[in-house]
Amino acid sequence: MAVRSTAAPPTPWSRNLAEAKIHETAFVHSFSNIIGDVRIGANVIIAPGTSIRADEGTPFHIGENTNIQDGVVIHGLEQGRVMGDDGLEYSVWVGKNASITHMALIHGPAYVGDNSFIGFRSTVFNARVGAGCIVMMHALIKDVEVPPGKYVPSGAIITTQKQADRLPDVQPQDKDFAHHVIGINQALRTGYLCAADSKCISPLLNEQVKSYTTNKVNGLERSSEVASSLGAETIDQVRYLLDQGYKIGTEHVDQRRFRTGAWTSCQPIEARSVGEAVAALESCLTDHSGEYVRLFGIDPKGKRRVLETIIQRPDGVVGGATGFKAPASQTNGSYNNGNGASYSSNGSGSGKLSAETVQQISQLLASGYKIGTEHVDERRFRTGSWNSCKPIEATSTNAVVSALEECMDSHQGEYVRLIGIDTKAKRRVLESIIQRPNGQVVSSGNGHRTVASAPTATASATASATATATRLSGEVVDQIRQILAGGYKLSLEHVDQRRFRTGSWNSCGTIAANSEREAIAAVESALAEYAGEYVRLIGIDPKAKRRVLESIIQRP
Repeated sequence: MAVRSTAAPPTPWSRNLAEAKIHETAFVHSFSNIIGDVRIGANVIIAPGTSIRADEGTPFHIGENTNIQDGVVIHGLEQGRVMGDDGLEYSVWVGKNASITHMALIHGPAYVGDNSFIGFRSTVFNARVGAGCIVMMHALIKDVEVPPGKYVPSGAIITTQKQADRLPDVQPQDKDFAHHVIGINQALRTGYLCAADSKCISPLLNEQVKSYTTNKVNGLERSSEVASSLGAETIDQVRYLLDQGYKIGTEHVDQRRFRTGAWTSCQPIEARSVGEAVAALESCLTDHSGEYVRLFGIDPKGKRRVLETIIQRPDGVVGGATGFKAPASQTNGSYNNGNGASYSSNGSGSGKLSAETVQQISQLLASGYKIGTEHVDERRFRTGSWNSCKPIEATSTNAVVSALEECMDSHQGEYVRLIGIDTKAKRRVLESIIQRPNGQVVSSGNGHRTVASAPTATASATASATATATRLSGEVVDQIRQILAGGYKLSLEHVDQRRFRTGSWNSCGTIAANSEREAIAAVESALAEYAGEYVRLIGIDPKAKRRVLESIIQRP
């Protein structure tokens, strides 16, 4: 697709007939107009219908990995300049990993920092927007400097420095959204480049599903059918991770150990460039042919993984598409851990843990909590004298599942419970029994459920280790006691079998109980009212305004 780029016209203020400088890996749609000294960095995508005119104010800079979306206008006044990150003067500077979204206007003198997001139809004029800012839709930013990491709500008019200084900070979910937009547009850039390359698009047109890898053709990354190299999407993902300051890691596992999640690390990757990282990845693939190999990014500040993607399977198939690991999901009674191994809701997937427990582990890890386990025999169970199992330092769901199953194997004939630990607050956020002395694996993700099929409103003030047909189980009573002792509020939700699969729970309301006896009575009353439905117990932290527990205590 030919790029519509022309030199700046001669004007009374400039005889410089400068032309755009476009990096070979950028994608510029032919239905966009680029005029004059516009410097476009690597991996930029410029969508159709954009107008970037450096014919009055000049020059313009657009940093690598940035996306300029449909209908965006970038222009500048002849007077006025901003200082770019390279120390030079520009009419318009747009940094790296930025998103200038549909119909936005950036009018120089203007500066938009790295990792910033400018929402639909928003305007930035004679202003500086600091790095990591999120500007939502229909906002006006004029004659001010917005400090880095600030959030500008939709419809805001920021025209005084006092207004700019009082803006709230960007939240983690806002950053995740901005990163998601970058990832989507990088995938689109790869797709557009592929569509323009007959070698890449022909197999797709012929419905021949094969793995795609990259070669350098005319200075651009193009895909061809070579079964021993990485896919174009994988390379783009590696580039994006490095650009975000993440480290690259790889792990491998054979088919036998795949189901237990016993992954082994490949040689550490200390690459500083995409080429070095790709070479290290291909070396790992070669060394472990016939095995699963997965790629992940490591956030050195948060000390967490931001991506787990299988890039090779035992049959030799190299994964082409990459993406951030999706949240755990449950479909038709089964849970897939994202790596090909599934756990059925009857606990038969790995032979030990139920699907709900695996999902609970994934949610705890995603929230930044640590996982612990404790065990106790039947005699000491009544006194609450629990003993800790071996500490779990793992941060992946599979590794934690393996450690839990090892504890259960080591303490067969005993109670075993799962613990979620908030390391910052130094407190427990969850205690959940996952094994009983008779060898039964608890089917609820939290290990607290009613044995009674038709509970009554009769309340019990004591938590016995067993349950009769008219009382809550001892574990549920113990859970209620712990929630109240922690200063949390109690609530209940119910749902019928049809809506259970869609997660359409209805609230039974908050339980305003002053004592454990009143709370138990209220819970049993709700169970009787919604007999034949799912009912779950909710623990609510009123200060943090978040849930600390979700536990199904009755099933149809």
